[in-house]
Amino acid sequence: MASSLGENFNLLSPQQRELVKMLLDNGQDHLFRDWPNPGVDDDEKKAFFDQLVLLDSSYPGGLVAYINNAKRLLADSKAGNNPFDGFTPSVPTGETLKFGDENFNKYEEAGVREARRAAFVLVAGGLGERLGYNGIKVALPAETTTGTCFLQHYIESILALQEASSEGEGQTHIPFVIMTSDDTHGRTLDLLESNSYFGMQPTQVTLLKQEKVACLEDNDARLALDPQNRYRVQTKPHGHGDVHSLLHSSGILKVWYNAGLKWVLFFQDTNGLLFKAIPSALGVSSTKQYHVNSLAVPRKAKEAIGGITRLTHSDGRSMVINVEYNQLDPLLRASGYPDGDVNSETGYSPFPGNINQLILELGPYIEELAKTGGAIQEFVNPKYKDASKTSFKSSTRLECMMQDYPKTLPPSSRVGFTVMETWFAYAPVKNNAEDAAKVPKGNPYHSATSGEMAIYRANSLILKKAGFQVADPVLQVINGQEVEVWSRITWKPKWGLTFSLVKSKVSGNCSISQRSTLAIKGRKIFIENLSVDGALIVDAVDDAEVNVSGSVQNNGWALEPVDYKDSSEPEVLRIRGFKFNKVEQVEKKYSEPGKFDFKA
Repeated sequence: MASSLGENFNLLSPQQRELVKMLLDNGQDHLFRDWPNPGVDDDEKKAFFDQLVLLDSSYPGGLVAYINNAKRLLADSKAGNNPFDGFTPSVPTGETLKFGDENFNKYEEAGVREARRAAFVLVAGGLGERLGYNGIKVALPAETTTGTCFLQHYIESILALQEASSEGEGQTHIPFVIMTSDDTHGRTLDLLESNSYFGMQPTQVTLLKQEKVACLEDNDARLALDPQNRYRVQTKPHGHGDVHSLLHSSGILKVWYNAGLKWVLFFQDTNGLLFKAIPSALGVSSTKQYHVNSLAVPRKAKEAIGGITRLTHSDGRSMVINVEYNQLDPLLRASGYPDGDVNSETGYSPFPGNINQLILELGPYIEELAKTGGAIQEFVNPKYKDASKTSFKSSTRLECMMQDYPKTLPPSSRVGFTVMETWFAYAPVKNNAEDAAKVPKGNPYHSATSGEMAIYRANSLILKKAGFQVADPVLQVINGQEVEVWSRITWKPKWGLTFSLVKSKVSGNCSISQRSTLAIKGRKIFIENLSVDGALIVDAVDDAEVNVSGSVQNNGWALEPVDYKDSSEPEVLRIRGFKFNKVEQVEKKYSEPGKFDFKA
């Protein structure tokens, strides 16, 4: 049994011996081949077994399950099997919201009430290298008017929800989990600690670190050794679907359930608009009693985001699931839709675009994970050397996605979606300047440039809907991307968490010019008959009530181009292609409680 290991077998603990026997039974004897006798490289050998134990313990079902799943998926991949064989797609049921109408406001109000029973989970395992940024993505500024980073914005949004949903009742503390990776864990903790958790209680925040999975070197699912180190298995990330098994194994879901929580909201690391959409989507979940609610946006046919689809199998099974854009067109063509993925008369695909934000009902979620151990259906994407599909260009691994959770749900599960207007809900930052500049005209850039401009656009449109006169944007090419440049309007989440809250703080005849900057930092800042042409920053502590009116006119903040190749500028500016030259501004600070009038 242990012949490949020879005398080295005696170096092992009983647990390690069991694991090695299992690996040898599953075709992994190459891992230990030609090892020197004990006394040579013993520390490296022990570290190797420690790594194998970690890989075994961090995967549902252990390494033997990983190897068996890999063999099955690699065989399917080699045979070209279609994972959707036998399924017919149709458009599922869900709710489509129009910002600011009565229906939207009703759901938004319901969602704020429900937030005290929610927990938030941020999937943040990635670095910003693909963006041309060397830090963790959540440390990037969402916008550079105030310099608020994504993590601060998310925490301040959760705290604003916490406060709004606790009115008249005891203050709740909404829990916040961040899934990190080896790459991001230490830096995420540093960012939180050095900023006093951005105002959140440290006890509210839990970091769960995702482990990597073993790489596979061939179709027989033999584990790949590190080319630089024979005593190390090569590993790669397994995908954000790990969040489910981490939550399950940590025991945190039971703690939440026992504390009376009902909802878990999952979101990703760089969408500065998301929390504008969360209250109304949570309201839809609670009103319609969805077990799973996927946030979605209208999707153009063939756009590179997945479509939320009901799939019905010839044997009667059905599920509502995200189908990746490259699979949706062939699936439709094979199911009696000869034109494939095309727009309907609305100008959009009938299948809503998945934006990877999920709201799950906690009770059914715990029950499902008890059955699966948090394992999510995986896929494998080997890069073959040639058409024979017998060998890989480089090692591969199994991957899983958070949004594939509904694949294992029973048909009785209530799975729906909430479609929001894109301008209001979705502006992820994931492409660097060069890649974004190559995006076909009319398609979203999803860059730091477009992400920041989308925040100003959304805030401008919300204020406009609330009765503000907001000047039209101008089109400008920045970092090779043609974007709409609106007035640079920002506010803290506690000022304008919902549309009704924004409306309650704006009155009379207000206007802002296109070149202007308006930053509102405070909870009780009321704006009446104000015109802004220039830059105005109002910053007030929570117990200061400030009435702002009059006419602000100054030279303001000029938007100046930055070349993304210019290494004399900081990365955070290079990736967005502009910076603000703060020529002139009016800044009012109120650091004491009380009532104040500021008339410009």
